[in-house]
Amino acid sequence: MDKQLYLSSSPHIHSGETTDKVMRLVIYALLPATLLAIYFFGLPALSTLLICTLGCIGFEALSCKLLKQPPTIADGSAALTGILLAFNLPPSIPWWIALLGAATAILIGKQIYGGLGYNPFNPALVARVVLLISFPVQMTRWTAPAPLASGIDAITAATPLGEMKTVVSLTGKLPELANSGFMDYFTGNMGGSLGEVSALALLLGGLFLIYKKVISWHIPVSFLGTVLVIGGIFWLVDPGRYPSPVFHLLTGGLLLGAFFMATDMVTSPVTYKGMLIFGFGCGLLTILIRLFGGYPEGVSFAILLMNAVTPLIDRTCRPKIYGQVAQQA
Repeated sequence: MDKQLYLSSSPHIHSGETTDKVMRLVIYALLPATLLAIYFFGLPALSTLLICTLGCIGFEALSCKLLKQPPTIADGSAALTGILLAFNLPPSIPWWIALLGAATAILIGKQIYGGLGYNPFNPALVARVVLLISFPVQMTRWTAPAPLASGIDAITAATPLGEMKTVVSLTGKLPELANSGFMDYFTGNMGGSLGEVSALALLLGGLFLIYKKVISWHIPVSFLGTVLVIGGIFWLVDPGRYPSPVFHLLTGGLLLGAFFMATDMVTSPVTYKGMLIFGFGCGLLTILIRLFGGYPEGVSFAILLMNAVTPLIDRTCRPKIYGQVAQQA
């Protein structure tokens, strides 16, 4: 006779979601931006993607073997970390720097804390910041997009954010690109990292994740909304010095960060209220760094700083236990 009653701890209802399924859906959401990056930047982009992805998988397998832990590469988290790392790098980054970034992401950003679920910071962003500080020249050497069909070799070009920062610091006024070319930014015709190529592709991928309930809307909306509102206030006060909020939205790594980096389940708050606070903090720090900081882009630093205060946010926004108020009364 089969047992009719099973005694076990919660949760008693399983949603059907698994780690490998979630990672797979996020990778699917990144496919449009991945294909566009390869189209615009050609073989260097493909090479960087392969080195970062295979490097992260290899270093995770190696760390599991050395630590005598069960292999975890099948859950897809290492592959996703590699793709996100590549999205944060220039298309023509030297191969050894990309491989060093993969080692940093897995060994220092993830495995040193105990593996997936224990890392306090987003591994791909940890690697990006380490590489940016260690190799500032190579990490800021951008190439202009040269579609595969054009047959034109890639040439060095500044990113829209970088050019804006340089011109404003020298002249005190915005360059012309800050008030035009929005369609190019929207489709991806601009210099930048692999993950900055197309606001359209990233937006479609982010909406796909929300539709599939892999992420909730709270962090992306509060993140993007904060940048748009605060950036819009500065723009209204002095439109000759500060760019429009649309420029902030379409350039740099804002959409990549809002939909794919800040929403990392391990390093972001677990409550909806906490997510809104987290997104607001990311947006505030991003716009302040972009407008007043030494770097033209602030998304990576903003997310990592907010990762550090995620435990405090979770503690502050912890739901009250049922009956707690009545018991205290």
